[in-house]
Amino acid sequence: MKVVLLNTAERTGGAAIAANRLMKALIQNGIETKSLVLRKQSDDANVISVQTSVFKKYYAKFTFLWERLGIFFCNHFNRRKLFQVSIANTGFDVSRHPLVESADIIHIHWINQGFLSLRDIKKLTQLGKPVVWTMHDMWPCTGICHHAWECENFKKSCGQCPFLTSGKKNDLSHRVFEKKSFISDSDIHFVTVSSWLKGKAEKSLITKGLKISIIPNGIDTVVFSRRDKQEMRRKYFLPSSKKIILLGAARIDDPVKGFEYLRDALLLLNEKRDDLFLILIGEIKNKEAFLPQIPVEYLSTGMIPDPATIAQFYAAADVTVVSSYYETFGQTLIESMSCGCPAVSFNNSGQTDIIDHKINGYLAEYKNAADLAKGIEWVIDHPESEKLAEACRKKVLEKFSEPVVAEKYISLYKDL
Repeated sequence: MKVVLLNTAERTGGAAIAANRLMKALIQNGIETKSLVLRKQSDDANVISVQTSVFKKYYAKFTFLWERLGIFFCNHFNRRKLFQVSIANTGFDVSRHPLVESADIIHIHWINQGFLSLRDIKKLTQLGKPVVWTMHDMWPCTGICHHAWECENFKKSCGQCPFLTSGKKNDLSHRVFEKKSFISDSDIHFVTVSSWLKGKAEKSLITKGLKISIIPNGIDTVVFSRRDKQEMRRKYFLPSSKKIILLGAARIDDPVKGFEYLRDALLLLNEKRDDLFLILIGEIKNKEAFLPQIPVEYLSTGMIPDPATIAQFYAAADVTVVSSYYETFGQTLIESMSCGCPAVSFNNSGQTDIIDHKINGYLAEYKNAADLAKGIEWVIDHPESEKLAEACRKKVLEKFSEPVVAEKYISLYKDL
Protein backbone atom coordinates (compact mmCIF):
# COMPACT_ATOMS: atom_id res chain seq x y z
CA MET A 1 0.00 0.00 0.00
CA LYS A 2 1.27 3.46 -0.96
CA VAL A 3 0.04 6.58 0.81
CA VAL A 4 0.66 10.22 -0.07
CA LEU A 5 0.04 12.89 2.57
CA LEU A 6 -0.74 16.43 1.41
CA ASN A 7 -0.05 19.39 3.68
CA THR A 8 0.96 23.00 3.03
CA ALA A 9 4.05 22.97 5.26
CA GLU A 10 6.31 20.21 6.47
CA ARG A 11 6.89 21.44 10.02
CA THR A 12 5.20 24.79 10.64
CA GLY A 13 1.87 24.60 12.45
CA GLY A 14 -0.02 21.95 14.37
CA ALA A 15 -1.33 20.19 11.28
CA ALA A 16 2.15 19.99 9.78
CA ILE A 17 3.58 18.51 12.96
CA ALA A 18 0.75 15.97 13.15
CA ALA A 19 1.07 14.97 9.47
CA ASN A 20 4.84 14.63 9.78
CA ARG A 21 4.53 12.44 12.85
CA LEU A 22 1.92 10.31 11.06
CA MET A 23 4.18 9.87 8.04
CA LYS A 24 7.01 8.57 10.22
CA ALA A 25 4.69 6.29 12.20
CA LEU A 26 3.22 4.80 9.01
CA ILE A 27 6.70 4.15 7.61
CA GLN A 28 7.68 2.44 10.84
CA ASN A 29 4.62 0.22 10.43
CA GLY A 30 5.65 -0.85 6.94
CA ILE A 31 3.42 1.50 4.92
CA GLU A 32 5.18 3.20 2.00
CA THR A 33 4.41 6.84 2.71
CA LYS A 34 5.49 10.15 1.22
CA SER A 35 4.50 13.73 2.01
CA LEU A 36 3.84 16.22 -0.75
CA VAL A 37 4.08 19.79 0.53
CA LEU A 38 4.26 23.37 -0.61
CA ARG A 39 6.99 24.28 1.87
CA LYS A 40 9.69 21.69 2.56
CA GLN A 41 11.69 22.52 5.68
CA SER A 42 14.12 19.63 6.14
CA ASP A 43 16.31 17.25 4.16
CA ASP A 44 13.93 14.31 4.72
CA ALA A 45 13.85 12.33 1.46
CA ASN A 46 10.27 11.24 2.16
CA VAL A 47 9.07 14.84 1.95
CA ILE A 48 8.73 16.31 -1.54
CA SER A 49 7.96 19.94 -2.38
CA VAL A 50 5.92 21.02 -5.39
CA GLN A 51 8.35 23.93 -5.79
CA THR A 52 10.70 22.12 -8.15
CA SER A 53 11.74 25.07 -10.31
CA VAL A 54 12.32 28.81 -10.11
CA PHE A 55 9.01 29.37 -11.89
CA LYS A 56 7.12 27.26 -9.35
CA LYS A 57 8.76 29.10 -6.48
CA TYR A 58 7.49 32.38 -7.86
CA TYR A 59 4.13 30.79 -8.56
CA ALA A 60 3.94 29.69 -4.91
CA LYS A 61 4.39 33.31 -3.83
CA PHE A 62 1.71 34.34 -6.29
CA THR A 63 -0.83 31.78 -5.03
CA PHE A 64 -0.30 32.93 -1.46
CA LEU A 65 -0.58 36.64 -2.24
CA TRP A 66 -3.51 36.24 -4.65
CA GLU A 67 -5.61 34.45 -2.03
CA ARG A 68 -4.77 36.97 0.70
CA LEU A 69 -5.54 39.91 -1.60
CA GLY A 70 -8.96 38.47 -2.39
CA ILE A 71 -9.73 38.17 1.31
CA PHE A 72 -8.22 41.58 2.12
CA PHE A 73 -10.48 43.27 -0.41
CA CYS A 74 -13.62 41.54 0.86
CA ASN A 75 -12.97 42.08 4.59
CA HIS A 76 -12.70 45.86 4.16
CA PHE A 77 -8.88 45.78 4.42
CA ASN A 78 -8.89 44.40 7.96
CA ARG A 79 -5.40 42.97 8.56
CA ARG A 80 -6.31 41.67 12.02
CA LYS A 81 -8.64 39.01 10.61
CA LEU A 82 -6.71 38.35 7.41
CA PHE A 83 -5.45 34.90 8.43
CA GLN A 84 -8.56 33.72 10.24
CA VAL A 85 -10.09 32.73 6.90
CA SER A 86 -9.02 31.02 3.67
CA ILE A 87 -10.74 30.76 0.29
CA ALA A 88 -8.58 28.27 -1.67
CA ASN A 89 -9.06 30.16 -4.92
CA THR A 90 -5.66 29.21 -6.31
CA GLY A 91 -3.01 26.54 -5.86
CA PHE A 92 -1.09 23.70 -7.48
CA ASP A 93 -2.72 20.99 -9.57
CA VAL A 94 -1.08 17.85 -8.12
CA SER A 95 -3.47 15.34 -9.72
CA ARG A 96 -0.73 14.27 -12.17
CA HIS A 97 2.15 14.43 -9.73
CA PRO A 98 4.08 11.12 -9.67
CA LEU A 99 3.45 10.67 -5.93
CA VAL A 100 -0.29 11.08 -6.44
CA GLU A 101 -0.38 8.88 -9.53
CA SER A 102 1.41 6.04 -7.76
CA ALA A 103 -0.51 6.31 -4.48
CA ASP A 104 -3.22 3.90 -3.40
CA ILE A 105 -4.50 6.38 -0.80
CA ILE A 106 -4.58 10.18 -1.08
CA HIS A 107 -4.58 11.71 2.40
CA ILE A 108 -5.30 15.44 2.61
CA HIS A 109 -4.41 17.41 5.73
CA TRP A 110 -4.17 21.26 5.88
CA ILE A 111 -3.82 22.66 2.37
CA ASN A 112 -4.55 26.39 2.62
CA GLN A 113 -2.47 29.51 1.89
CA GLY A 114 -1.68 28.68 -1.71
CA PHE A 115 -1.10 24.91 -1.81
CA LEU A 116 -4.35 23.46 -3.18
CA SER A 117 -7.38 25.24 -4.56
CA LEU A 118 -10.89 23.83 -4.32
CA ARG A 119 -10.58 23.01 -8.03
CA ASP A 120 -7.39 21.07 -7.31
CA ILE A 121 -9.09 19.10 -4.53
CA LYS A 122 -12.02 18.30 -6.80
CA LYS A 123 -9.60 16.86 -9.36
CA LEU A 124 -8.17 14.56 -6.69
CA THR A 125 -11.66 13.23 -5.91
CA GLN A 126 -12.15 12.39 -9.59
CA LEU A 127 -9.09 10.12 -9.84
CA GLY A 128 -11.01 7.07 -8.64
CA LYS A 129 -8.76 6.62 -5.60
CA PRO A 130 -9.76 6.66 -1.94
CA VAL A 131 -9.38 10.14 -0.47
CA VAL A 132 -9.02 10.72 3.26
CA TRP A 133 -9.20 14.26 4.61
CA THR A 134 -8.11 14.91 8.19
CA MET A 135 -9.77 18.01 9.61
CA HIS A 136 -7.33 19.90 11.81
CA ASP A 137 -9.78 22.77 12.09
CA MET A 138 -13.29 23.64 10.85
CA TRP A 139 -12.36 24.99 7.42
CA PRO A 140 -13.45 21.95 5.35
CA CYS A 141 -17.00 22.27 6.75
CA THR A 142 -17.38 26.08 6.71
CA GLY A 143 -17.34 28.67 3.96
CA ILE A 144 -14.03 30.36 4.74
CA CYS A 145 -13.27 30.36 8.47
CA HIS A 146 -10.94 27.98 10.29
CA HIS A 147 -12.95 28.29 13.49
CA ALA A 148 -16.49 29.59 13.55
CA TRP A 149 -16.50 30.73 17.19
CA GLU A 150 -20.17 31.32 18.09
CA CYS A 151 -21.30 31.70 14.46
CA GLU A 152 -23.52 28.86 13.18
CA ASN A 153 -24.04 30.00 9.60
CA PHE A 154 -22.03 26.99 8.39
CA LYS A 155 -25.02 24.82 9.30
CA LYS A 156 -26.90 26.46 6.40
CA SER A 157 -24.74 27.98 3.69
CA CYS A 158 -22.71 30.73 5.38
CA GLY A 159 -23.13 34.35 4.34
CA GLN A 160 -23.27 37.43 6.57
CA CYS A 161 -19.81 36.42 7.74
CA PRO A 162 -18.60 38.03 10.99
CA PHE A 163 -14.99 37.67 9.84
CA LEU A 164 -15.82 39.91 6.88
CA THR A 165 -18.06 42.18 8.99
CA SER A 166 -20.57 41.43 6.26
CA GLY A 167 -24.33 41.85 6.31
CA LYS A 168 -24.73 40.34 2.86
CA LYS A 169 -26.10 36.82 2.41
CA ASN A 170 -24.21 36.41 -0.88
CA ASP A 171 -20.83 37.47 0.46
CA LEU A 172 -17.46 35.78 -0.05
CA SER A 173 -18.14 33.17 2.63
CA HIS A 174 -21.38 32.09 0.93
CA ARG A 175 -19.79 31.96 -2.50
CA VAL A 176 -16.94 29.77 -1.30
CA PHE A 177 -19.40 27.59 0.62
CA GLU A 178 -21.26 27.00 -2.65
CA LYS A 179 -18.00 26.10 -4.40
CA LYS A 180 -17.45 23.45 -1.74
CA SER A 181 -20.72 21.73 -2.66
CA PHE A 182 -18.80 19.10 -4.67
CA ILE A 183 -17.53 17.75 -1.34
CA SER A 184 -21.06 16.70 -0.38
CA ASP A 185 -21.29 14.51 -3.48
CA SER A 186 -17.80 13.03 -3.15
CA ASP A 187 -16.57 9.84 -1.50
CA ILE A 188 -14.12 11.68 0.72
CA HIS A 189 -13.77 9.97 4.09
CA PHE A 190 -13.30 12.67 6.70
CA VAL A 191 -11.32 12.20 9.88
CA THR A 192 -11.64 14.63 12.77
CA VAL A 193 -9.04 14.87 15.51
CA SER A 194 -11.65 15.16 18.28
CA SER A 195 -15.26 14.29 19.01
CA TRP A 196 -16.00 18.02 19.37
CA LEU A 197 -14.83 18.65 15.80
CA LYS A 198 -16.81 15.68 14.51
CA GLY A 199 -19.91 17.21 16.09
CA LYS A 200 -19.29 20.42 14.14
CA ALA A 201 -18.75 18.55 10.84
CA GLU A 202 -21.96 16.58 11.31
CA LYS A 203 -23.93 19.83 11.45
CA SER A 204 -22.52 21.39 8.27
CA LEU A 205 -24.39 21.14 4.97
CA ILE A 206 -21.06 20.33 3.34
CA THR A 207 -20.02 17.31 5.39
CA LYS A 208 -22.95 16.04 7.42
CA GLY A 209 -23.89 13.33 4.91
CA LEU A 210 -20.37 11.92 4.62
CA LYS A 211 -18.53 9.25 6.58
CA ILE A 212 -16.62 10.81 9.45
CA SER A 213 -14.23 9.01 11.80
CA ILE A 214 -12.41 10.26 14.89
CA ILE A 215 -8.66 9.62 15.00
CA PRO A 216 -6.59 11.86 17.29
CA ASN A 217 -3.15 13.22 16.53
CA GLY A 218 -0.24 11.03 17.62
CA ILE A 219 2.85 11.78 19.65
CA ASP A 220 6.35 10.35 19.98
CA THR A 221 6.22 9.05 23.55
CA VAL A 222 9.98 8.45 23.54
CA VAL A 223 10.81 12.10 22.90
CA PHE A 224 7.96 13.26 25.15
CA SER A 225 8.67 11.17 28.21
CA ARG A 226 9.10 11.57 31.95
CA ARG A 227 12.34 12.97 33.36
CA ASP A 228 13.58 13.96 36.78
CA LYS A 229 11.87 17.26 37.63
CA GLN A 230 14.63 18.78 39.74
CA GLU A 231 17.31 17.79 37.26
CA MET A 232 15.44 19.60 34.47
CA ARG A 233 15.03 22.65 36.69
CA ARG A 234 18.75 22.77 37.42
CA LYS A 235 19.54 22.41 33.73
CA TYR A 236 17.48 25.49 32.80
CA PHE A 237 18.12 27.48 36.01
CA LEU A 238 14.49 27.27 37.08
CA PRO A 239 13.46 27.80 40.73
CA SER A 240 13.53 24.49 42.61
CA SER A 241 10.99 25.41 45.29
CA LYS A 242 8.38 27.18 43.16
CA LYS A 243 5.23 25.71 41.64
CA ILE A 244 5.90 26.02 37.92
CA ILE A 245 3.01 26.66 35.49
CA LEU A 246 3.64 26.27 31.76
CA LEU A 247 1.79 27.81 28.83
CA GLY A 248 2.83 26.90 25.28
CA ALA A 249 1.52 28.01 21.90
CA ALA A 250 2.82 29.02 18.49
CA ARG A 251 1.78 32.56 19.44
CA ILE A 252 1.15 33.17 23.11
CA ASP A 253 -0.73 36.44 22.56
CA ASP A 254 -3.04 35.08 19.86
CA PRO A 255 -6.51 36.17 21.12
CA VAL A 256 -7.86 32.63 20.71
CA LYS A 257 -5.37 31.37 23.33
CA GLY A 258 -7.30 33.21 26.05
CA PHE A 259 -4.31 34.37 28.06
CA GLU A 260 -6.51 36.81 29.95
CA TYR A 261 -8.14 33.89 31.77
CA LEU A 262 -4.78 32.54 32.92
CA ARG A 263 -3.72 36.05 33.95
CA ASP A 264 -6.87 36.50 36.03
CA ALA A 265 -6.46 33.04 37.54
CA LEU A 266 -2.90 33.91 38.57
CA LEU A 267 -4.12 37.17 40.15
CA LEU A 268 -6.60 35.19 42.22
CA LEU A 269 -3.95 32.70 43.31
CA ASN A 270 -1.56 35.54 44.19
CA GLU A 271 -3.97 36.68 46.87
CA LYS A 272 -3.16 33.63 48.97
CA ARG A 273 0.24 32.32 47.81
CA ASP A 274 3.60 33.58 46.56
CA ASP A 275 5.19 30.41 45.18
CA LEU A 276 4.15 30.57 41.51
CA PHE A 277 6.46 30.75 38.50
CA LEU A 278 5.27 30.90 34.87
CA ILE A 279 7.02 29.54 31.76
CA LEU A 280 5.87 30.84 28.38
CA ILE A 281 6.95 28.86 25.30
CA GLY A 282 6.10 30.51 21.99
CA GLU A 283 6.23 33.78 20.12
CA ILE A 284 4.79 37.00 21.50
CA LYS A 285 4.02 39.60 18.87
CA ASN A 286 3.78 42.66 21.10
CA LYS A 287 5.96 41.96 24.12
CA GLU A 288 5.88 45.57 25.38
CA ALA A 289 2.12 45.42 25.90
CA PHE A 290 1.86 41.76 26.81
CA LEU A 291 4.60 40.98 29.33
CA PRO A 292 3.67 43.68 31.92
CA GLN A 293 0.30 41.89 32.33
CA ILE A 294 1.96 38.87 33.91
CA PRO A 295 1.40 39.02 37.68
CA VAL A 296 4.03 36.44 38.72
CA GLU A 297 7.70 35.76 38.15
CA TYR A 298 8.15 34.29 34.68
CA LEU A 299 10.44 33.06 31.92
CA SER A 300 9.57 33.70 28.27
CA THR A 301 11.61 31.36 26.06
CA GLY A 302 10.26 32.36 22.65
CA MET A 303 9.75 29.64 20.07
CA ILE A 304 11.67 26.42 20.74
CA PRO A 305 12.10 24.39 17.53
CA ASP A 306 13.53 21.28 19.22
CA PRO A 307 10.83 18.89 20.57
CA ALA A 308 13.26 17.27 23.01
CA THR A 309 13.96 20.63 24.64
CA ILE A 310 10.23 21.38 24.90
CA ALA A 311 9.75 17.98 26.54
CA GLN A 312 12.34 18.86 29.17
CA PHE A 313 10.46 22.04 30.05
CA TYR A 314 7.24 20.03 30.42
CA ALA A 315 9.08 17.65 32.73
CA ALA A 316 10.28 20.59 34.82
CA ALA A 317 6.77 22.03 35.24
CA ASP A 318 4.08 21.12 37.76
CA VAL A 319 1.12 21.92 35.52
CA THR A 320 0.42 22.97 31.93
CA VAL A 321 -2.47 25.36 31.37
CA VAL A 322 -4.41 25.72 28.11
CA SER A 323 -6.84 28.60 28.55
CA SER A 324 -7.91 28.77 24.89
CA TYR A 325 -11.40 29.70 23.77
CA TYR A 326 -11.35 26.41 21.88
CA GLU A 327 -8.95 23.66 20.83
CA THR A 328 -9.76 21.39 17.91
CA PHE A 329 -7.52 18.83 19.59
CA GLY A 330 -4.90 19.98 22.08
CA GLN A 331 -1.41 18.95 21.02
CA THR A 332 0.17 20.82 23.93
CA LEU A 333 -1.96 18.80 26.34
CA ILE A 334 -0.81 15.38 25.17
CA GLU A 335 2.81 16.52 24.96
CA SER A 336 2.66 17.72 28.55
CA MET A 337 0.82 14.67 29.87
CA SER A 338 3.23 12.33 28.09
CA CYS A 339 5.99 13.97 30.14
CA GLY A 340 4.04 13.33 33.35
CA CYS A 341 2.90 16.95 33.70
CA PRO A 342 -0.87 17.22 34.35
CA ALA A 343 -2.92 19.80 32.46
CA VAL A 344 -5.72 22.22 33.21
CA SER A 345 -8.04 23.50 30.50
CA PHE A 346 -11.62 24.50 29.82
CA ASN A 347 -14.34 21.89 29.33
CA ASN A 348 -15.63 23.14 26.01
CA SER A 349 -13.92 21.58 22.97
CA GLY A 350 -11.26 19.12 21.80
CA GLN A 351 -9.45 18.98 25.12
CA THR A 352 -12.37 17.03 26.65
CA ASP A 353 -11.16 13.96 24.72
CA ILE A 354 -7.78 14.24 26.42
CA ILE A 355 -8.26 15.31 30.03
CA ASP A 356 -10.27 13.08 32.34
CA HIS A 357 -11.52 15.46 35.01
CA LYS A 358 -9.75 14.98 38.35
CA ILE A 359 -8.13 11.76 37.11
CA ASN A 360 -5.25 13.06 34.99
CA GLY A 361 -5.99 16.78 35.04
CA TYR A 362 -8.74 19.33 35.54
CA LEU A 363 -11.45 20.62 33.18
CA ALA A 364 -12.55 24.05 34.35
CA GLU A 365 -15.88 25.69 33.63
CA TYR A 366 -15.67 27.51 30.29
CA LYS A 367 -14.46 31.12 30.50
CA ASN A 368 -14.32 30.91 34.30
CA ALA A 369 -10.99 32.24 35.60
CA ALA A 370 -11.88 31.37 39.19
CA ASP A 371 -12.44 27.72 38.29
CA LEU A 372 -9.26 27.75 36.21
CA ALA A 373 -7.42 28.93 39.33
CA LYS A 374 -9.12 26.17 41.32
CA GLY A 375 -7.93 23.61 38.75
CA ILE A 376 -4.34 24.89 38.86
CA GLU A 377 -4.35 24.65 42.64
CA TRP A 378 -5.92 21.17 42.52
CA VAL A 379 -2.97 19.97 40.45
CA ILE A 380 -0.05 21.74 42.12
CA ASP A 381 -1.24 20.84 45.65
CA HIS A 382 -2.34 17.30 44.79
CA PRO A 383 -1.47 14.94 47.67
CA GLU A 384 -0.56 12.12 45.28
CA SER A 385 1.39 13.92 42.56
CA GLU A 386 3.22 10.78 41.43
CA LYS A 387 -0.05 8.91 40.94
CA LEU A 388 -1.39 11.86 38.96
CA ALA A 389 1.71 11.93 36.73
CA GLU A 390 1.40 8.20 36.08
CA ALA A 391 -2.26 8.62 35.09
CA CYS A 392 -1.24 11.28 32.56
CA ARG A 393 1.39 9.08 30.97
CA LYS A 394 -0.95 6.06 30.90
CA LYS A 395 -3.67 7.98 29.04
CA VAL A 396 -1.24 9.12 26.35
CA LEU A 397 0.31 5.69 25.86
CA GLU A 398 -3.10 4.08 25.48
CA LYS A 399 -4.78 6.68 23.25
CA PHE A 400 -2.28 9.00 21.57
CA SER A 401 1.01 7.17 20.99
CA GLU A 402 2.15 7.09 17.36
CA PRO A 403 1.79 3.30 16.97
CA VAL A 404 -1.81 3.43 18.24
CA VAL A 405 -2.75 6.30 15.92
CA ALA A 406 -0.93 4.76 12.94
CA GLU A 407 -2.79 1.48 13.40
CA LYS A 408 -6.13 3.30 13.32
CA TYR A 409 -5.21 4.99 10.04
CA ILE A 410 -3.87 1.76 8.54
CA SER A 411 -7.15 0.04 9.42
CA LEU A 412 -9.08 2.87 7.73
CA TYR A 413 -6.88 2.75 4.64
CA LYS A 414 -7.43 -1.02 4.32
CA ASP A 415 -11.20 -0.61 4.64
CA LEU A 416 -11.19 2.00 1.89
